[in-house]
Amino acid sequence: MKELDQLLTRYLDSAYEAAPEDDKAAFRALLELSDPELVGYVLQREEPGSEIIARGIDILLGRNRA
Repeated sequence: MKELDQLLTRYLDSAYEAAPEDDKAAFRALLELSDPELVGYVLQREEPGSEIIARGIDILLGRNRA
């Protein structure tokens, strides 16, 4: 899906290299998801079942997790 690729690539190009290892692991976890799963989480149609996926979605969308 082109839009997902753009969203993932934007983070990868702009922030991944400098990110802490926990954030990198969360981002890599997102890459294991199917497109329909990832779309559901990004559009907030579904709630991630794991903390690492939730963290990855927040990172991808530029939201800070406390």
